[in-house]
Amino acid sequence: MISAQFLLTALVVVLAPGTGVVYTLALGLGQGRTAAAWAALGCTFGIVPHLAAATLGLAAVLHTSAVLFNIVKWAGVAYLLYLAYTALKSGGALAIEERHDAPSGPRISLRGALINILNPKLSIFFLALLPPFLSGNPAAATFEMTLMGGVFMAMTFVVFLAYGTFASFARKAVLGSARTMAWLNRSFAAVFAGLGLRLAFERA
Repeated sequence: MISAQFLLTALVVVLAPGTGVVYTLALGLGQGRTAAAWAALGCTFGIVPHLAAATLGLAAVLHTSAVLFNIVKWAGVAYLLYLAYTALKSGGALAIEERHDAPSGPRISLRGALINILNPKLSIFFLALLPPFLSGNPAAATFEMTLMGGVFMAMTFVVFLAYGTFASFARKAVLGSARTMAWLNRSFAAVFAGLGLRLAFERA
């Protein structure tokens, strides 16, 4: 269950740069440590539906239903492309610039949560990740998967918060250079667009 092997595996997965990490870094650079913390919180809670689906076996339904999978997938593609647009647009949600009208914490969290909620591969991922670490007792399977999911979420929040805090330290230097801000905005837009295109080619 909560073994050293599970903790190491989960840590490697959480540390790997993905959409949530990029989102948290963008908020840390553009709006500071508090915004990054809200982003980390949202990305973490966006995992809940997928953990629940894996625990209840619904991920198998998502995996076998091409229609349902594609509905979630294309919603996710559209959302990632929207985030790419907001990184390029002046005043956009992810634009790195000096601003005084930053979105509220709950709105930042909601956007972060949607990034994970609209990724159908996460349910299948958890269905593959958690079972190898179960004790083998069918009666305890639901509890064990829930416990491992909770640990995974806690690790996600801590690691994402660390990423965002690190980015916030570089914020002053970034905001002092128009060229750097423009380069980062284009880079984040390209990353989100690339992630959206990668998701578009995913198959159930």
